[in-house]
Amino acid sequence: QVHLVESGGGLVQPGGSLRLSCVASERIDHTMSWYRQPPGKQREEVARITRAGTPLYTGSLQDRFTISRDADRDTIFLQMNNLKPEDTDVYYCVVRDRDIWGQGTQVTVSS
Repeated sequence: QVHLVESGGGLVQPGGSLRLSCVASERIDHTMSWYRQPPGKQREEVARITRAGTPLYTGSLQDRFTISRDADRDTIFLQMNNLKPEDTDVYYCVVRDRDIWGQGTQVTVSS
């Protein structure tokens, strides 16, 4: 059973930055994604990165968010810049092809 462990969340002021990390317990040869779950809403995909390292983003988030993957393919990152209060969510690392989810990391953007 593969485990995903996210870290890097926290409290940041509007306009600030955070870098989320997700470490897998073994090499992942699948597309990996970051999801978030706004309060009272369904989880939504923020970004994904293919096994080849090609990033894809939802909507205009690529203007502020950058997903990346290390060469060993067992860690992905989400660099989030110019954070806004509406980015406040629990962020999850996901391997959709295998329906594997991490436990999530809380991001709170507030002054």
